[in-house]
Amino acid sequence: MSLHGKRKEIYKYEAPWTVYAMNWSVRPDKRFRLALGSFVEEYNNKVQIVGLEEENSEFVCRNTFDHPYPTTKVMWIPDSKGVYPDLLATSGDYLRIWRVGETETRLECLLNNNKNSDFCAPLTSFDWNEVDPNLLGTSSIDTTCTIWGLETGQVLGRVNLVSGHVKTQLIAHDKEVYDISFSRAGGGRDMFASVGADGSVRMFDLRHLEHSTIIYEDPQHHPLLRLCWNKQDPNYLVTMAMDSMEVVILDVRVPCTPVARLNNHRACVNGIAWAPHSSCHICTAAEDHQALIWDIQQMPRAIEDPILAYTAEGEINNVQWATTQPDWIAICYNNCLEILRV
Repeated sequence: MSLHGKRKEIYKYEAPWTVYAMNWSVRPDKRFRLALGSFVEEYNNKVQIVGLEEENSEFVCRNTFDHPYPTTKVMWIPDSKGVYPDLLATSGDYLRIWRVGETETRLECLLNNNKNSDFCAPLTSFDWNEVDPNLLGTSSIDTTCTIWGLETGQVLGRVNLVSGHVKTQLIAHDKEVYDISFSRAGGGRDMFASVGADGSVRMFDLRHLEHSTIIYEDPQHHPLLRLCWNKQDPNYLVTMAMDSMEVVILDVRVPCTPVARLNNHRACVNGIAWAPHSSCHICTAAEDHQALIWDIQQMPRAIEDPILAYTAEGEINNVQWATTQPDWIAICYNNCLEILRV
């Protein structure tokens, strides 16, 4: 039964803790399934897999597993055809790959690149390559990005553990790196960008790692926390500075000059998500309780106002636009997840 037959536009789930990390499942046979990561300021944290029961329109927790420290990001394998194992990745102290079953989730592998040290450099974020799901990239407070290769053994009937190895590690910034994202440009496998505490957006090509391109530098050298590539037009990406009430849209063909600024929020922006199916729509979410959807077609003319606004009951920590169900957006605030039909 489709949800679209019913009139309900918003579904809500209350977790037992503050929700920070969140991601939609991509598999076609797992509609309305998300992973949620707790934010508890201690060692013991949790990840929950939740799904919407389409019969009674209620979210249920499918399973919960322990996670050391809060997850800085959770992400399902970008497997829109359902041909890979049902994997989930989390970042925190390390990158972990989990295999999700119907009732339990088990750790497949822990990817650790600092073998010689008693201390780990926490990971701020990671990205999973959509074109080649055997590639992941992590960003760390130690100024580096690491590109990992996964082996997932896809032979049917072979119970094969997932393993991973370091493909390359590079010093990406002068200070901490806060986010990394693969671009769809040039085949979608080799180009990625990162942002960090030095206030710059830098672009890399795995085939030519001896140099990088600075796409943008914050005028006040404020740290840049997030970056997000347009899903349809790889020329565009968006970034946001720490404690900033605006997001900056960049065009890689015109480095260092923002092509637009979206600045209707009244408190600092925490999340940004491009529409998966449209090159000119983007959602921003902030501590002013608002999720705003913008139409940026008229760039480079100024974008004055969003086309849609939703006010949540708390400061929004994260926003995710569902890749395989593009009329649904998920937000989280306090201990709540909400999915909104747009």
